[in-house]
Amino acid sequence: MATVALNNSPITQVSQTPNPVQANLQPHLLTRLLLDLRGKRFSVDRETIMNLPESVLLCLFPNGLVLSRQSAALSDGGDNDDYEELYAVDFDPDCFSYVLTFFRNASDTFYGTPNSPGLLASQQQLVEGGSPSSDFGPAQSQNPLLTKQAIIVLREELEYFSIPPKDGQAVTNSTGIANDVLLELKRKCGEFLLHKRNIFTALQRNINKENNVAEQHLIDMLCMSGFDRDDEWGYRAMEPSRCCISSIALVLLKTGIVHHPPGPTGERQVTIDYNQMATAQKLLLFWRKPARKCWWDGIEVSLTEPGEPEKPVKLWARRVWTLELSLV
Repeated sequence: MATVALNNSPITQVSQTPNPVQANLQPHLLTRLLLDLRGKRFSVDRETIMNLPESVLLCLFPNGLVLSRQSAALSDGGDNDDYEELYAVDFDPDCFSYVLTFFRNASDTFYGTPNSPGLLASQQQLVEGGSPSSDFGPAQSQNPLLTKQAIIVLREELEYFSIPPKDGQAVTNSTGIANDVLLELKRKCGEFLLHKRNIFTALQRNINKENNVAEQHLIDMLCMSGFDRDDEWGYRAMEPSRCCISSIALVLLKTGIVHHPPGPTGERQVTIDYNQMATAQKLLLFWRKPARKCWWDGIEVSLTEPGEPEKPVKLWARRVWTLELSLV
């Protein structure tokens, strides 16, 4: 068999120069996303989206977040290449505004604005010192709580189920459709739960009933790290066309970093409470790793108007908590 010269081989004859068409098919990274949340539009930059809590992103984009525009790779370089793709999102727009505002204010306070320095400038000396913290984790220069603003994110999804009184008025038909009396009962039950805004009341009730030490420790840890025992949900609202209430609370993590008042020279001294810092570092376990807890809560309520006979209603609620730590 004749030997084929190396320079005539079809392998060596393939051009090593990248195909311009293939190079142009690389996905184009979006700098901003245009979101439509139940009819209300938001234009949000990519960095803001990536700083949002993992649990919130999962609600916004249950099928995954796409930050590239594949269709832009097929563009012809014309004037229409700067258009924005609109993403329809089934999420409460007022809740989204609450989260965006809290994160923006927290970032401005920590990193500062063009007109005002933030807390990071004052505590930069702690990072540059770099002395190891022995019993309190890694060296200070490697501690993210010194260089990032930490936010505790607590969410609740509450599904409720109303068991009507045995008077035969609130019923369903043969196909399972609720009559007007039952629909009104469900609406009143939702309003009753909606106005119960205290964060820890239901969980504390479950602790008292079951003597759950782990749940009590959870409340104690959260109250040591930024919450108060009588705190209320930052945002709480009914989901449309569902017997469901969504709530969220955001607080700045207490890291133990203390900013003292300015001295005679105008400099602010910064110190660390290492016991508080050790507690804060435990919550780093929930950074980008949301933890969930689910339990059933049953109570009996009276939803009758003044002057009407008492008609107690059994109200069951399935509560799902999601706890997460965000570093901005």
